[in-house]
This record gives sequence, C-alpha cells and structure tokens, in this order.
Amino acid sequence: MMLRYALRTVRDRKGGFLGALLALMCAAALVTACGTLLETGLRGRIATERYAAAPVVVSADQNVHRTTVKHKGNGKTKVKHKAKPVAERAWLPATIADRLRALKGVRAVVPELTFLAEPLSARPARSGGGSGGGDTSSRPIREGDGDTPSYGHSWESAPLTPFALVAGRAPASSGDVVIDRGLAERTGLTTGDRITVQSTQAPRTYRVSGIAAPRGPGELRQQTSLFFSGAEAERLAARPGQVSALGVLPAAGTDTGRLKQRVEQALNGTGAQVATGGERGPVEFLDAAAARVKLVSMGGAMGGTSLLVAVLVVVGTFALSIQQRHRELALLRTIAATSRQIRRLLGREALLVGAAAGVLGALAGLPLAAWLHSRFIDMGVVPATLERTAGILPACAALAVTLLGAWAAARISGRRIARLRPAEAMAESAVERRRPARGRIAAGLVLLIGGGVLVAVLGILHTEAASTPVTFLAVVVLATAVSLLGPLLVRAAAFLLAGVNRAAGHVGILATANIRGNSTRMASVVTPLTLLIGMTCTVLFVQPTLGDAALAQAREGTRATWVLGAQGPGVPSEAAEAVRRTPGVTAATEVVRTTVRVGLAKYQAQGVTTAGLARTWDPGVTRGSIAAFGADSRSAAISELAADQLGLRPGSELKLHLGDGTPATLTVAAVYRRGLGFGDLTLPHDLLARHMDNPLAATVLVAGDASRSELTAALRRFPGVAVVAPETADRLQADRRQENAEVNLLAMGLVLAFTAIAVVNTLAMSVSERLKEFALLRLAGATRRQVLRMLRIETLSVLAVATALGTGIALAVLTAFSIGMTGGAAPTVVPLVYATVVVAAAVLALIATALPGRLTLKARPVEAVTSR
Repeated sequence: MMLRYALRTVRDRKGGFLGALLALMCAAALVTACGTLLETGLRGRIATERYAAAPVVVSADQNVHRTTVKHKGNGKTKVKHKAKPVAERAWLPATIADRLRALKGVRAVVPELTFLAEPLSARPARSGGGSGGGDTSSRPIREGDGDTPSYGHSWESAPLTPFALVAGRAPASSGDVVIDRGLAERTGLTTGDRITVQSTQAPRTYRVSGIAAPRGPGELRQQTSLFFSGAEAERLAARPGQVSALGVLPAAGTDTGRLKQRVEQALNGTGAQVATGGERGPVEFLDAAAARVKLVSMGGAMGGTSLLVAVLVVVGTFALSIQQRHRELALLRTIAATSRQIRRLLGREALLVGAAAGVLGALAGLPLAAWLHSRFIDMGVVPATLERTAGILPACAALAVTLLGAWAAARISGRRIARLRPAEAMAESAVERRRPARGRIAAGLVLLIGGGVLVAVLGILHTEAASTPVTFLAVVVLATAVSLLGPLLVRAAAFLLAGVNRAAGHVGILATANIRGNSTRMASVVTPLTLLIGMTCTVLFVQPTLGDAALAQAREGTRATWVLGAQGPGVPSEAAEAVRRTPGVTAATEVVRTTVRVGLAKYQAQGVTTAGLARTWDPGVTRGSIAAFGADSRSAAISELAADQLGLRPGSELKLHLGDGTPATLTVAAVYRRGLGFGDLTLPHDLLARHMDNPLAATVLVAGDASRSELTAALRRFPGVAVVAPETADRLQADRRQENAEVNLLAMGLVLAFTAIAVVNTLAMSVSERLKEFALLRLAGATRRQVLRMLRIETLSVLAVATALGTGIALAVLTAFSIGMTGGAAPTVVPLVYATVVVAAAVLALIATALPGRLTLKARPVEAVTSR
C-alpha cells in the first residue's frame, strides 16, 4: 500500500521531487566518474610496445621493501610486509643473462638498454658535418615532434619488438644511429641525414644509417626509439655491467607459462622480477605504472570528497522537500497514519527517486570519466599508455550509493515529522518552530568542535600528502555544522541585518521578518552557498599558499647571478664545465632533482655539485655547515622538517634508497630551514645523478660577474641551453607549480560544479514553494515589482550570511594549513580571485531566485491562493 501511495505522490508532485532527483543524479555521476578513475588505477591495462615479441621479460624490482615482525603476548608472531615504488628505473646485473641462456626452452636472451635520447635538430646530408657537437644552424625537431618521450637502445635489442630495417643499414660505428619510421615521417629525415641527439652526456650529431619499423601493422604510438651501436649505447646508458631488462625468447613449441616458472626458479634469490602477458607493459612504461598509484589516490580523494559533499547536499535537499510537504504529512498523521507508515512512505519515495537518479547519473558519469581521463592525459598527469577501464562496477556502486543515500537522507529529514503527535504536526505545519530540536543543536555543536579539532590538527601537519585530505574534510565538517546550526545563525544574522534592510523601506522590513520567521527554510539555502564559497576559496588558495612560500624561500636562498635552463631534457655537465671556464665565473652549481625513500617514506631530494656551493646557494643552515657538506662525498644536508621526522642531527647516519632503489648510507652534515624552497634532502650531485634516468641538470646556478652574452657564447655548442636571470627562473618554477594547481583545480572542480548546481537547485525549490505567500502579498496590495525586490533583499541577506560563514571557514582552514606547511599564519589570498568567487555566487543566487520568482508571480493571485 505504501509503495502504491509513494508512486502516486511522486507522479503527482513531480516538481517537488525534481530538486532531489537532480541532486542525486549529479552525485551518481560524480561517484561513477571517480570510481572509473579508481578502477583504472587499480586494473587499467598498460599495453607493451617494445617488448611485443618477447613473451617473457625479466626486470629489476621497482620497489623498496620493509618487513616488520611483531611478537604478540600469546606467543603468536605477526609478520607485515610493505613495498613502495621507487622513482627511477632499477637496473639488473648483466650477468643474470648467463643464468637464463642455459635453461630448457630458451632460444635467446636479449639484453635491453633504455636511456634518454632526445632528438634536438636535424639537417640534410648535403649540409655536411661530422660527429663533434651540435649544429646551431640545424632545423629544430621538437617543434614538430610533439611531447612523445624518446629513448635510446642498442640495435642488438631490436628483436624484442621486433624492429626491422625498411631503409639503410644497421649502425656500424659510434657515429651511426637508426631511427624509427614514425620519427622519420614526422621530421622528413632519411638515410644519410644528420641528427643531433641529447642523451645522458653532451649532445652529439649522428648520421642516420637506417630507418626501422616494427614488423606487422602499426607503429610505436607512445614513444620514439633511436638505435645505436652496442658500444655507443653502453657509453650513453652509463651503466657498465648492467641492463634495464632482459627479453627471453622461447624455442619453438615452448609453453610460456612453463618457461616463466623455469626463469623464476633460476632467478630465485636475485630479486629480479619476471613478467609475461599484460605484466610486461608496466616494465616498459614506468610512468604509467607510477600513474596508477596517483590515479588511485586522486580517484579516492575526489570520490571521498564528492560523497561527503553529496551527503550534505542531498540531506539538505530532502529536508527542504519534506518541509514543503509538512502540512500533507501532518494530515496523514491526523487520519491515523502511524510513525512507521510515514517513515516507510518517505523511504519508498526516496528509493523511487534514487533509482531513477542513480541510473541517469551512472549513464552520465561514464562520458564524464572519459573526459576526465583525457584531460589528465593532456595535462601530463596520466600517460596515454595507461588505458581507461570502462567497467560496470563503478556504475553499480554509484547506483547502490545513490539508493542508500536517498533512503538515509529521507529517513534523517523525516525523522521529526514522523515522531510528532498528530496535533503537534498540524500546529508545526502552520507556524515554524521557534527553536531547532535539541538533538540538532547538540549534533551541530559536536561537529563544530570536530571541525575545530581538524583545524588544530591541520596546524601540526607538515607534509602535503597528509594535509590535503584533512583540509577539505575540515571544510565539509564545518559546513555540516553550519547546516545543523543554520536556523540559529540565520536568526542572529537577521537581527544584525535588520538595520541595513530597514533602509530599503517596508519591503526591507518584510524581508527581515521573512528571514527571521522562516529561519529553517533560509538555513537550507545558506548551507550550500556556504559550502560553495568555503570550498572554492580553499581549493583556489591552498596551492598559492604553499607555492608562494616555496618561491620566497627559493629566492632568499639563491645567490646566483645567472641561471642556466634547457628547453630540452636538461643541461649536460659539459655545458656547466664550459661555463666554469668562462672568465668572471666564480662558481657553477649543477642541480638535479628526484625523490628518494627513507624507509618507505618518500622525500624530495636534490643533488648539487659542491665546488663553490656557498657562492650560489644559501639554504639557511641552522645546524652544521655547508662547508662540512661539501668536504665529504658521502654526506647529506637535510631540512628541519626531515630532521624532526627522522630524528636526525649533524653527525647522524642517514640510510636511504636512491632514485633507482640502490641503498646508500650517508652522514648528516647540515640542517637547513628552507626546505620548501629546496626540498627535504640535499645530496652530492654525482651520487644522485648516477641513479637517475635523466642525469642532466634541471638548472645550473652561476655566480660571478660574467655577462649574459659571455655565458651565451660559451654555450653555443649546446642547443637549447639558455641563460636567464634568477627572477625568470623563479617565474618558470612558479608556472610549473601552477600546472600542478590546475590539476588539483580540475580534480575538485567537479565537486565545486556539483555544489553550484545544488545552490541553484535549493534556491529554486525554496522560491517555488512560496506561491501562496506571494499571492497573499499581491492580494494585500503589493506589486510584482515589490515582491521581486523583497526576494532580492532576502537573497542578498542570505548571501551575506553565507559569504561571512564560508569566508570564515576557508580562512580558518587556510591559516591552519599555512601554519603547518610554511611555519607562518599567512595564507595567500588573491583579492581579485576572492571577489570573483563572491560575485559568481551572488550571480548564481540572484538568477536562481529571480527566474522562479517571476514564473511564480505569473499566476493570478486569486487562483494561486485557492490552488492545491
């Protein structure tokens, strides 16, 4: 019976349920999109290209491991094993190949070398030239070659794809190179032409001896391959006695599964990993494997925040919907409907609306996920090699969450009306309660205290990974407290705004009376507006707060006169050496950057050359000295944050794993305060660079009185290397941080869009229910213009309350974030951006009230008063 009545109610009150349907649909779309990203991170396919013809691939372990043994009091032992990925490619001893060649079923073992090899420029063969250095008159390649990563290999590893020559011959000398057909077509290169390549050392010009292409259909889509002679490849890889992978080619008739088992047995105890089938892709594309972790983190964070916001918005929408039906539900109670029947009715209505919204939202979420994935690829967050997974599980999860959320929201919102006695229900349907229920006030105070605790905790968190989720959780918790305490806050605000509104005359006085007398309804409008302003300001100003502090520290600590940067992969050491030989240069500090693991914790690290370091760099040493750091090639300088976290001081032993997982033990020589600007760990340049895929310097800091023209002249053999002022380098760093901020803004932008839709939705519902009220005002002599003016004053009053609350929440959270991350209570707030946020919220609010208000006033007053 209740289901039939629920169906009739939904059918007859479509307008009343439309707002709830829209809110639930948006929530389902967000959950589906975030779930798809999460599933892609967990199960997304990474297809192999280079190893397509090698059924079995052996690689080094790309993780650092930690095993902990805990002895319990009852005699039992608990063993925990954890692993975390390293930032760079781990390499294998080349001697492992000898173990595999003797195995049964192995036809060949092909060693693979993968290293940086980026084409810089090209020139036709008729221009002549040799193999000495770069030719500045050459035609640049990067302009037409896009952003596809380019790697160098030995021609001996061509069978792994397999590559075959389509023109020319294999590289026979150190000055020859074979390029893939895709690069040849994009650049117009042919055999005999000259190509300048930037690899791990100084750029060198090679003769194109041949053009190769994979056998079978298709080309390399995700990378560019250049093949060198064996000796030249080993020189450029700079990893003597090591290989990046081994391809095991089986003999005819050998089962791949059995061969894998034999290879694993032969390599037992070496730490080497054996991959077959779809497992080969992550071995080839390390960035895609790392992007999986990032996508899981982003999808989980977006999904969690979306769910919290959705719960707050949906509960508010259902509360407003049930409030509009208060008289109807009160009449049901007076004709003997029990509390249980009212709860069942509301629950079934919610399930009907939730089912429709869940299906529509899940369908809308699939293209939304595809758009998000493509945007992340365009922004460089996710490589194209990680294919999106379009499974049914996220859609089903979204439908389930929507149904559960709708049912729970309806039960929570209808709890009071269902518990009231019939006479009390009829009385409350005529006049709003003067004070919210005690339980609501108590819950609001608890959440307010909880939000305060989160803000306090945020002030003692010093890492971005820990601070970010707490930041947005604090905003949502405080906004929820505003939702529960809303009626009290609205009444207090109405008292404060009474004098301002009185200046608008009788219309303003009437608007104040409406706000004070309908505080619960007004509070349902204040909540999403508060959340929109508070969340938007937090999202927009979190990254600038951190970025500006880091930029200030970097500026204060950089003593260099000039900075060398590169348009390509980096500045080679030979370029830095050429600068050092320039008259007037007193120091040139090469800087490389990567991440290392201390235990399982990840730390940003930079490697610096120590000769003349004090002339170019001042990290703000508080203990120890830069001189001590420069005097020992096995020493390290660390930030105060890292020192506190790791319990270290000058003279302490620092054990870590370098970028490729190689263990190292260093001695702490100095502790510095400018960790945001220069990273948590500073290590000797050679130690760090030897274990990086790209050992070229990110920047070179140059001290002395040499002019820019003199430095530029010294660098003419190095295409793409430029001399810039430190301020210009700072702007480039700021631009890179802005790119990261754009990623976060995109990730949270959908949540903000959902909140904006909720604002419009709630305001429209709030105005549409006032048909009879507006009609009575018209019958009492008010004009349409006066009613609309009253509505505008109410909206602006509500907006003022929401702006104050949202700004207060954002300011409290951002200040705590600034204290924890930068050590100072100085969040970065851009006035123009803040004003834009408030103006945008005002425009949304005014439009969302003006349009429904005008439509409502079109009805004739007499007909509106007598309508059902």
